[in-house]
Amino acid sequence: MGGGFGGSCFTAGDETLTLDLTDVTITLADGETGSVSDLAVDDILQIEYDADGAVSSVTVLSLTGGMGGGDMGGSFGGSSEVEQGTAANTIDEDGDYSGGTYTSTGDDENALRVDGATVTLDGITVDKSAGATSNTETGDFYGMNAALLATDGADVTITNATVTSSAQNGNGVFSYGEGTTVTISDSVITTTADNSGGIQTTGGGATVASDLTVETSGSSSAAIRSDRGGGTVNVDGGTYTTNGYNSPAVYSTADITVSNATLTANSSEALVIEGENSIALTDCDVYGNMSDTQGTSSDENVHSVMIYQSMSGDAEVGTSTFSMTGGTLTSNNGDVFYVTNTHCVLTLSGVTIVNNESDGNLMTITGNSASHGWGSAGSNGAQVEFTADGQTLEGAIVVDTISTLEMTLTGGSDFTGTVNIVENEEGGDAVENNAVITVESGCTWTLTGDCTVTSLTNNGTINYNGYTVTLADGTVLSE
Repeated sequence: MGGGFGGSCFTAGDETLTLDLTDVTITLADGETGSVSDLAVDDILQIEYDADGAVSSVTVLSLTGGMGGGDMGGSFGGSSEVEQGTAANTIDEDGDYSGGTYTSTGDDENALRVDGATVTLDGITVDKSAGATSNTETGDFYGMNAALLATDGADVTITNATVTSSAQNGNGVFSYGEGTTVTISDSVITTTADNSGGIQTTGGGATVASDLTVETSGSSSAAIRSDRGGGTVNVDGGTYTTNGYNSPAVYSTADITVSNATLTANSSEALVIEGENSIALTDCDVYGNMSDTQGTSSDENVHSVMIYQSMSGDAEVGTSTFSMTGGTLTSNNGDVFYVTNTHCVLTLSGVTIVNNESDGNLMTITGNSASHGWGSAGSNGAQVEFTADGQTLEGAIVVDTISTLEMTLTGGSDFTGTVNIVENEEGGDAVENNAVITVESGCTWTLTGDCTVTSLTNNGTINYNGYTVTLADGTVLSE
């Protein structure tokens, strides 16, 4: 949800879980309070837990649009109907427009809405200076209260624009719905309030951005942001900066590619992928600086790149995909990568990685406490397929006993560090093949401490430096 985290992950299987719903408040899909007897087969439940792991509330989620084709389009939670409020200014006829100023101070109101038209906007000014949404999720999902909203199949080309928003839940430029495309270049977008992303894409829309200057200051205000229903986002060039907590430079519940850009999160992790979605970076400079104490998930882990499944309904359960080629990734606090409660394919090639946290891991692949609802404690590990291709790596990689890592060094990669299997903190049942390591010809692994892995295939070079690698069968490898 654009930098705010919640929900949990569920994948059907043979395991059962008994929940005590005695005295638990159950909210039905129509908003009324119900009881266990009101629940029916095929109901989808959002279950929240207290700090002791007991169920604190149950909400029956509305499901009207289905989950086919990867487009969830508002089918879970919030409003099941598309609600976009009003607009102070609406363009619904094809045409070219230049130099205009569009403003709004009203609640649930866009400063400018382009509705179903093919439009070119050049040199315009859009200012959403006041007004709030009556429902934050409606603003996040459908574009209510955004400064500029393109919807209903609109095809909007924007150049040399200045877009500002100081309204709560006032996203800058919002592309909503299948068939809607926003192409924006050489423009400045500034938002200052909470839940106000820079460029936002949901419901299967598309955004193509180049050479933008985007800065956000509120909480849950990713610079490049997607939410329920996802879509596609392609960014080339520009600077994208966030200053608030829970505000990554990029938050993906979509397919997002970014090239030749600077992505900076001054008080948050830099990049987040939720569920069956992706981020692909080429020649980008990325900076993360997540707080130890502030932000929704800092109590779970501190990191610069987070890949997870929340079960908030904003992203389908499936494989998360992260790739980064060239550029730099600087982690100023915590671990570099944190992966939990999802399957992930992760590829790094020629990236300069700087970890400024002396105690931070290169990669942490573990379950979580489920205090945020991210799956069930003890069975919410991650499954990571990690390929380092022509990549220099340094640091510790930790995998817990309910998670798996398949790590391949290829293309002359050089890894200096450790890999270790640790016990799941919630006492979950261990799975097999926690850490399967392959060092291909021409690659080097230099140990900086003792390691524990499931298996090791070495066709390259391992410098043990007096340390050992202990395999799952008890074999101890050393020089």
